[in-house]
Amino acid sequence: MLSQSSRRLALVSAAGSGVLLAGAYIFQALGYAPCQMCFWQRYPHALAIAIGALCWLWPSRLLVGLGALATLTTAGIGAFHAGVEQKWWDGPSSCTGAGAELSGLSGQDLLATDTLEKLVMCDEISWAFAGLSMPAWNAVLSALLCAIWIIALRRG
Repeated sequence: MLSQSSRRLALVSAAGSGVLLAGAYIFQALGYAPCQMCFWQRYPHALAIAIGALCWLWPSRLLVGLGALATLTTAGIGAFHAGVEQKWWDGPSSCTGAGAELSGLSGQDLLATDTLEKLVMCDEISWAFAGLSMPAWNAVLSALLCAIWIIALRRG
């Protein structure tokens, strides 16, 4: 059983994942189409939200630990993605400038007006604030959320 303060911290962190996930969808609605790695960063946030909901119903240290792991995972993917954008290391060939992403598209796909959404590259920065891209911000903020989950776990 978790203490009330641990439960509150877990819920705050899960809500933070909700805010970050909502922000990703808002940016998408504003025309910033996500790449494949952007989608990968969303899944652990959705899991952290679900874990937070479960903590609300059945608070446990195991769930809090899983919440920390989920946010650590999305922070790691975000950091990796930010490194790919900065050309520090190679990203998946399916969504970087290597050209392999065109192999799965038919001639009709290439001529379609919506093809640009299918060709969003993981190694290009589409938006940045204060020198950090969206994946970098996700990494930083998700690491902070992970720290909150860990504090909740330590307070038990």
